[in-house]
Amino acid sequence: MVSTSSDISSIKAFAESNGASPIPSNYHSFADINDVADADGLAASIPVIDFSFLTSDDPQIHTKTVDELGKACAEWGFFMLINHGISESLMEELMKKSREFHDLPMEEKKEFCDNGDPFSPIRHGYREVAFEYCEKITVIARKLMQGISKSLGLESSSIIDSSGFDSGLHFMLVNLYPPCPQPNLALGLPSHSDVGFLAFLIQNEIGGLQVKHEGKWVNVNPIPNCLVVNIGDQLEVVSNGSYASVLHRAILNNKDTRISVVVLNGPAQDKEIGPAPKLLEKEKSLFKSIKYRDYFQVQQKSRFSEGRPLDQIRNSALQ
Repeated sequence: MVSTSSDISSIKAFAESNGASPIPSNYHSFADINDVADADGLAASIPVIDFSFLTSDDPQIHTKTVDELGKACAEWGFFMLINHGISESLMEELMKKSREFHDLPMEEKKEFCDNGDPFSPIRHGYREVAFEYCEKITVIARKLMQGISKSLGLESSSIIDSSGFDSGLHFMLVNLYPPCPQPNLALGLPSHSDVGFLAFLIQNEIGGLQVKHEGKWVNVNPIPNCLVVNIGDQLEVVSNGSYASVLHRAILNNKDTRISVVVLNGPAQDKEIGPAPKLLEKEKSLFKSIKYRDYFQVQQKSRFSEGRPLDQIRNSALQ
């Protein structure tokens, strides 16, 4: 018997109860069955940034790393961050608690539902470890934003101060991708970019993340204990397009469950975000200014649809 979407209470439940049963056609995500990554060789070229060098007191080491950070943002919009100072034990504990949450019965998980309001905090028993982790990520994000500002030719605190970063809106997303009997037909997450300035990802030992680089999908094989970092839409806006938010997606496999934890760091909700004024002294503005809260709603309404949410705030005369 072939299941229909109306029979599925959750993807996890379907995966556990249906074995190798075909997935319903409306869960098929690939428009073209041959739309697969063809750039494994590029994976070795993914930039790696050493956070300890970025925060070094040696001006030569710091400046060189700022340049490397700017190059990674300009060419990839994506990099792996090593020597970031978050303990492996904390990352493992967060991953363990994330798996425990997903293993709860569906009725119990519904108690933590946000009821469609992404601004509503979800409280669960691993709040303490998640809070500790997010606090450390915010410190790292702040240092990276300072380096990114300098790489754009701005003052180190320019983007932080103008965006209200220190009182900004931050999200943590915990994703579970169970085995899929037909991984060639479906995606865990379709191609998309992220809101905010920077997104930080960790995962269990199961791969599945792909980023789009020069028109090709590239498999990401994270260095152990690194943070995978990608640029978000608001950084593309502030940089006036110099640092583009990267398209990425999650693919599936038919054997193992993948778990990822993503933290998004962004501006204060009511701050208007537009290209940095100093950059507009020599460039035309590519984007309209918009409050972060309003852009977030635009992104949620158009998430995974054709086109990008950023297209809705581009200055049309320049498209």
